[in-house]
Amino acid sequence: MKRIFSNNHIIYLMLLLIVSSLGCKKFLEKKSDSTLIVPTTLQDLQRLLNDGPLMNYQATPSLGESSADDYFIPATTLSNLFPGFRDLYFWNYKELNSINDWSVCYEKVYNANLCLERLQDIRQSPSNAQLWNNVKGSSLFFRAYYFIQLAWNYGNAYDKTSAGNDWGVALRMTSDFNVPSIRATLQETYTQVIKDAHESISYLPNTIGISTQPSKCAAYGLLARVYWSMRDYSNAFLYADSCLQLNSRLIDFNGDEDIIAPLTKNVPFRKFNKEIIFYTEMNKQNSLHNTNSRGRMDTTIINEFSDDDLRKVAYFGNKSDGYKMFKANYTQSVNTLFTGIATDEMYLIRAEANMRMGHLEPGLEDLKALMIKRWKTGTFSILSDITLVDALAMVLKERRKELLMRGLRWIDLKRLNKGGANISLRRSENNQEYVLEPNSGYYALPLPEDIIRITGMPQNNK
Repeated sequence: MKRIFSNNHIIYLMLLLIVSSLGCKKFLEKKSDSTLIVPTTLQDLQRLLNDGPLMNYQATPSLGESSADDYFIPATTLSNLFPGFRDLYFWNYKELNSINDWSVCYEKVYNANLCLERLQDIRQSPSNAQLWNNVKGSSLFFRAYYFIQLAWNYGNAYDKTSAGNDWGVALRMTSDFNVPSIRATLQETYTQVIKDAHESISYLPNTIGISTQPSKCAAYGLLARVYWSMRDYSNAFLYADSCLQLNSRLIDFNGDEDIIAPLTKNVPFRKFNKEIIFYTEMNKQNSLHNTNSRGRMDTTIINEFSDDDLRKVAYFGNKSDGYKMFKANYTQSVNTLFTGIATDEMYLIRAEANMRMGHLEPGLEDLKALMIKRWKTGTFSILSDITLVDALAMVLKERRKELLMRGLRWIDLKRLNKGGANISLRRSENNQEYVLEPNSGYYALPLPEDIIRITGMPQNNK
């Protein structure tokens, strides 16, 4: 594939630099001559990486979730939507504004690169080794984390036979915005993500008490996600297992210290609860999926929950129009979606990976371990003569139900359709039906037009 180089500099990163500078209030101070201090010490760099509002909150892409199929917009709301949101809803969206999924993620990449560069000027010593290692590992982790978020939204589903020719994302490896952006291939993108995540493991602590900060456990979870999205199930199993060796705790919906209100209430779960390995939130730039406002939960999904399944009351709340909203965020807010890495997801990845590799019993053990924490005590059971095919179908069904509104459905659709699931998405208005066919070009979401114009990078095909 011909790689396209832009003759223009990366003007859009100037915006990110400005936003980043404005956001780093914890370490940027004004001198008497009104110039700003640039982070130079290990403590400065760690404070930057520890800044949750900058690096974790309102951070991950939202366009994929709004393009997916776990919600719908009622006709009365749809008729009053802004034209741009209508285009988004019917898979004909162009993102023209400067603040979007792309820029929000690259702000984090910029900060990670800045820390890695400044770290080169700080000599490691016995007295600063722990802090130096944490800055290094955290920077690598954050860069990998946001590169894969971008790839899942703006790239095709990974296929090892075509990844070397498919477009990935811009692998920004420097904070110098004078360096032109080059759109890497999907293979190059995944290779860099895996390299960064692998390298971060040797620098990070096993676990950490603050889930907005990276750890070995989080890096293992990230690699499990990455390999899962590649349909490399042997490696997905390996890293999900490594992650769960460090944290395998689950919230018991029958009663638990992390349940802070009755399950029927809004936001019943504690923020930063025991299941969370790494905490991030979805941004609200394209919030059609927010079922507390515009969207409503798909009724066919709700009907998949048994009355003995406690998620049926924990996950969904009533709206005045008779439809249901999603309310089970691990953010203690019905308006903010959790998108981080959690143990329930790792159980499901390990269960699916085991079954994909033909290991029925270990897969069922993981599924049961999760479900007995979600169903009323003593009510969940699995048929003793279940086949591997039926067990895999059950895991995939539970995956969709368990991980609603976490920013994972879009890449799941791409992954499953690449594997032959043949899932079509359908939306309608005034008796007109709109269909997104499996493996449609739109699954690689359109890059913002201003980024295409400034950098000269190729746009995705619709």
